[in-house]
Amino acid sequence: EVQLQASGGGFVQPGGSLRLSCVASGIIFGEYYMSWARQAPGKGSEWVSGINSFGTMTYAGESVRGRFDISRDNDKNTLYLQMNNLKPEDTAVYYCLVGKYSRDWTPSPGRGTQVTVSS
Repeated sequence: EVQLQASGGGFVQPGGSLRLSCVASGIIFGEYYMSWARQAPGKGSEWVSGINSFGTMTYAGESVRGRFDISRDNDKNTLYLQMNNLKPEDTAVYYCLVGKYSRDWTPSPGRGTQVTVSS
C-alpha cells in the first residue's frame, strides 16, 4: 500500500518561507514522477509543482513559479517543496502525490499539511 505523509506546514506571515516534506512508503520512490498539489478552503484542488524521477526536470504552476522549488532525495524516499515569498492566496492544505496531477485526483484526508499565510 502506498503511503504519503506531508509535513512542515504552519502559520507564516506574507513574504515568509516554509519547507514542506513528504515521506513515501510502499513504492520504489526513485522510479516515480512526483507532484505537489493543494486545496484551499472551499475551492477545488490545484496543481503546484512536479518533478521527474531523477530530480533533473522540475515544473511549477504559474501561480507559484519563481517562488516555489520542488526537489527530492531518492535515498530518503522524500519529496520537498521550498516555498518562498508566501502570499495569503497560498493558504491551503498541501499534498504530495505519486505521478502527475489530474483533475480527478482526490486528496487523502489527514495526509496533507496545512499552510496558512496571514498577517
